[in-house]
Amino acid sequence: MSRPLRVAVIGSGPAGIYASDLLVKADQEVSIDLFEKMPAPFGLIRYGVAPDHPRIKGIVKSLHRVLEQDDIRLLANIEIGRDVTVEELRDFYDAIVFATGATGDRNLNIPGADLPESYGAGQFVGFYDGNPNFTRDWNLTANKIAVIGVGNVGLDISRVLAKTADELHTTEIPDNVYEGLHESAASEVHIFGRRGPAQAKFTPMELKELDHSENIEVIVDPEDIDYDEASEEARRASKSQDLVCQTLEGYAMREPKDAPHKIYIHLFEAPVEILEKDGHVSGLVTERQELDGEGGIRPTGKQTTWDVQAVYRAVGYRSDPVNGVPFDEKKNVIPNDGGHVLDGPEGEQVAGLYATGWIKRGPVGLIGNTKSDAKETIGMLLEDYDAGRLAEPAHPEPEAITKFLEDRKIAVATWEGWHRLDAAERARGEEEGRERKKLVEWEDMIAYSGPQDPSKES
Repeated sequence: MSRPLRVAVIGSGPAGIYASDLLVKADQEVSIDLFEKMPAPFGLIRYGVAPDHPRIKGIVKSLHRVLEQDDIRLLANIEIGRDVTVEELRDFYDAIVFATGATGDRNLNIPGADLPESYGAGQFVGFYDGNPNFTRDWNLTANKIAVIGVGNVGLDISRVLAKTADELHTTEIPDNVYEGLHESAASEVHIFGRRGPAQAKFTPMELKELDHSENIEVIVDPEDIDYDEASEEARRASKSQDLVCQTLEGYAMREPKDAPHKIYIHLFEAPVEILEKDGHVSGLVTERQELDGEGGIRPTGKQTTWDVQAVYRAVGYRSDPVNGVPFDEKKNVIPNDGGHVLDGPEGEQVAGLYATGWIKRGPVGLIGNTKSDAKETIGMLLEDYDAGRLAEPAHPEPEAITKFLEDRKIAVATWEGWHRLDAAERARGEEEGRERKKLVEWEDMIAYSGPQDPSKES
């Protein structure tokens, strides 16, 4: 073939960018279009990481370097399956890689989970990260709050709820988030996990950072520090898990800090029911669990009622289907064999379609895990290409898809547009002595990242 291999990557978060980078580095001439439904790139990093985690957001710098490469073109503000169908894309590309991530919340199947003050963690993350698809206002009248789930997302939302608005004002949060948090009544946040310290899914750094604010005291009941032989083996097998246990033990043994805001971490407590009074959350019932000696837990029958006025479930994200692509409704992923899209959970390969990241394996693991995902998927794609298993597209020229989008009157946001949006947000932040202040409204972002009117340029 005398032309470059043409690939469309759907989703410009870490998974899509890592996949694009591997393609560029392969021993093969490639031309990649990176499609993104939002007006700005970076997916989870921009809209899923807590604003007070600049260390993690620093990953953007490495992703930024990937997108600067000439062989990768960003085409944003385009939703595949709505603005352009997958079948239409096949006319322009040899292969399509889906890296659409996960933003929905898994359900918590207990009575009361549908009450107004029972929230999905992703909803709150969308609010404080300024995602235009989520609400601009948030009910923060609860004084005592329950967070279900012992992973990093549970830590993030607990920390944001417990911190003061002024502490977070140094970050990139938009004005509506600062104003909402400034009115927050939260003074106690209770994190609940079904199992013990050796099974908690926190990462050590995030757990340790939870206590860095002088306004927050982290409290663990010494009775929750319990291990059986399987738990001890889990500690020996993972330095990271051992560090988590050590940190939890430290919280349990230390003297009171007497900070105004408290975060309680309750282990061995399984949620049973969210209580209701006059149509609103009035409490949470949990059942005490105990280790069974074989690596699992069993209920003890002892129930506790906790005085809380809001419940946040951080029990995992859920991917949404892409129109025109097979979807496993039970696992909430695109069915795949490690890279190839399948026409069903145990089905046949769909030629030319691939999946990577959370849409491939579910929302587990750290951001870096998407690199190994991408390596596996791109390896399969290149193998298929070398073996001649990819169908020839009717219009592989890069300008063909551009004209198609223009004819459809889609306001395409570009990499050059991201630079304009980035500069505008940094300028807004600089006025207040901080690095960035996010634009929230879709139209405001597109005004910078989308097509420019030459008549309005200076």
